[in-house]
Amino acid sequence: GIIAYIGSREAFQILKKGLSRLEYRGYDSAGVCVYDVDSGKLLLLKKAGKVSNLESSEPLKGTLGIAHTRWATHGGPSDANAHPHLTADRAIAVVH
Repeated sequence: GIIAYIGSREAFQILKKGLSRLEYRGYDSAGVCVYDVDSGKLLLLKKAGKVSNLESSEPLKGTLGIAHTRWATHGGPSDANAHPHLTADRAIAVVH
């Protein structure tokens, strides 16, 4: 599943809650990417396994972002294969 948020609140918890609501669909990995306006950088956290695996990390700071749960159809379940993916220059985040 895919979820996005743009607003005035911190996006990480909102996105993570949205992913949790999609858990019934089945998946093998989850990830969140937010834009940190202060640094001008995309911040990425993605893990193989359940959405709860994202809990062990510091929340990402930013008020807009995208999140994704993945069911592997190409490439095995791993942190590297989890979405979102970033371009080489880390300027664009993609989920599909």
